[in-house]
Amino acid sequence: MFSDKVLTCKDCGREFVFSASEQEFFAEKGFTNEPGRCPECRAARKAQTRSGGYGRQEREMFPAVCATCGKETTVPFRPSGDKPVYCRDCYQPRQRSNW
Repeated sequence: MFSDKVLTCKDCGREFVFSASEQEFFAEKGFTNEPGRCPECRAARKAQTRSGGYGRQEREMFPAVCATCGKETTVPFRPSGDKPVYCRDCYQPRQRSNW
C-alpha cells in the first residue's frame, strides 16, 4: 500500500527517505501531513524545544526575605511589601495545610 518517498527537509534542504513503514505508522496515528524535516533536524528541534530554546524565557526572579524564618530567597514576582513572602521550605507546609 505504501512505498518509500524522497522528501526535502525544510530546515537543511537535504533529501531524506520517508519510508513505507513510517508512512504506515503516520497513518495509524491519524497524521495527515508528511514530515517537513529530516530525522536529524527533527531530533535537533525536539532537543532544543525540551531545553527551553523556543519561546521560553528564563523566569525573572526577585530577592526577598522569608516572613517566617528570615532566610534570604528568590521569588518569581516583585514583592510589594504589603503581603508576606515565604521561602520554599516555609511555603510548602502552608500550602498543604490549606487543603
